[in-house]
Amino acid sequence: MTGEEEEDARLRELMRLLRQADARAAQEDVPVGEYRIPRSRVPERHSGAIGTLTKTEVAVLRFLGWGRANADIATLLVISENTVRVHLNNMCRKLELDGVRELNALAGLLFHPLT
Repeated sequence: MTGEEEEDARLRELMRLLRQADARAAQEDVPVGEYRIPRSRVPERHSGAIGTLTKTEVAVLRFLGWGRANADIATLLVISENTVRVHLNNMCRKLELDGVRELNALAGLLFHPLT
């Protein structure tokens, strides 16, 4: 086996282990709006506050996790871009984050699929 083949095999094994860990953690899902997120993806310090988000805030968070820009989120949810910013700021306050960058990282952790 060449070095490249060994690396591919290690990556495949790592992905298999990550999927297996996600499957085990899925047994303990955390409700986030109408979605269920594996507990392993929710940082402990946010596990309580994440349940206080409104339905619209969760939708904004989901689109943010998918890499959408504020203007795109506004168009998709049929709200103004300013309203999207208000939701982002409200979520930062509720989750005790320092800013939208931290919220963006959390959104990516929660809603970006592991592939």
